[in-house]
Amino acid sequence: MIGSRLTLRPSAKINLTLHVGPRRADGFHDVQTVLQSIALSDRLTLTLERGPLRLDVKRAAAPAGKMNLVWRAAELMWRALGRRGDPHGVRVTLEKGIPSAAGLGGGSADAAAALAGLHKLWRGRLPRAELLALSAELGSDVPFFFAGGTALALGRGTEIYPLADSVPMALLLIKPAVEISTAEAYRWFDDDAACTEAGSAGAVRAIDLGWVTGPIALSNDLQAPVARRHPAIAKAVDALVEAGARGAMMSGSGSSVFGVFAPSAVGRAAARLARPDWLVIPTRTLSRRVACRRIGLC
Repeated sequence: MIGSRLTLRPSAKINLTLHVGPRRADGFHDVQTVLQSIALSDRLTLTLERGPLRLDVKRAAAPAGKMNLVWRAAELMWRALGRRGDPHGVRVTLEKGIPSAAGLGGGSADAAAALAGLHKLWRGRLPRAELLALSAELGSDVPFFFAGGTALALGRGTEIYPLADSVPMALLLIKPAVEISTAEAYRWFDDDAACTEAGSAGAVRAIDLGWVTGPIALSNDLQAPVARRHPAIAKAVDALVEAGARGAMMSGSGSSVFGVFAPSAVGRAAARLARPDWLVIPTRTLSRRVACRRIGLC
């Protein structure tokens, strides 16, 4: 119905572990990564209205139009529902709260939310497995956001295995004033093939997720190659540890790093780490149920 509106809050992710294998024949790398939803989010509003598809992006330098994953998700869903021509009948407003090129999966989260939301607004009846297959066409991280919470991703990142939710954790993110593309990070990993250990002592600390198997060690095979080109990464990780983080590490391909703190310590650490060239963001982990509810899947 014209005027119907759906507002979703796609949430960011961090990588608690990221192990990278050799480059595959298709150009991707096999990965083993434990992903975790966090409260930092964008806001995606879908409104049914007459006319061609519109995408308005607010408060960010994120691409608009066909270069945005949200637009591509709308085109993909339109075709999957058997509709002809270009997508129309909806206006999408994207308000960015997740930094771009930060290893936090903001674009992928938006794409997953757009698929789920448009499927609902356009009254689709696709099975969940088909929605997951569509999400993998948009990017390696996108299927995770259909699971949310804590999950293991394998293959090129599209094989998702939900895990028991971690215990709630308070986090502090630091986004240095550098942007790193995923392609760059993996190219540097290949160039430094022998350098697969984390580049900071803080990055290998173990944290307790509340699992019966015991704590896990934070690790990211991309951190050392990236920090070698951008020393601000290692400086931010070390600063988080010095400020009291139980563990700290770069997320994904960077450039954001995160520290795990006691809830009572996050505010003090954020004030201590404030500097003009760092975006410092307190946040927390999300359960699977909450993360899924935010994009209308639960």
